[in-house]
Amino acid sequence: MKLIGLGNDLIDIRRIERTLERFGDRFINRVYTVVEITKSERRANRAESYAKRFAAKEACSKALGTGIRRGVHWRTMGVVNLPSGKPTMNLIDGAAVRLQELTPPGMVAQIDLTITDEYPLAQAIVMISAIPEEWA
Repeated sequence: MKLIGLGNDLIDIRRIERTLERFGDRFINRVYTVVEITKSERRANRAESYAKRFAAKEACSKALGTGIRRGVHWRTMGVVNLPSGKPTMNLIDGAAVRLQELTPPGMVAQIDLTITDEYPLAQAIVMISAIPEEWA
């Protein structure tokens, strides 16, 4: 296994609360995937849910080494859960291309994500590893 990217982000949940109040669906639809919106809208503490996902996207963009640019955009990264419930990131379009560029030949990328919140903060850490294809 080879570490190919690491990212961390910490966000004030109150910032997301204010943004949701001010911009509502315009903000939500610009930043989040359908899966993330569906999951967050079912939560009693929807701002916390959106904040954790925002932090995960920031952390993932840092792990990819680009930030939110060079084809890596908000909706090209989305928090999803594996059948076990473990969170990870689903990458499409430019973010998936960037991930492929980082992944050495004969290996596949594995994205590990941990997200948490303790009001007023939400945090996410993303670790991207390359593992041999036969391990996948």
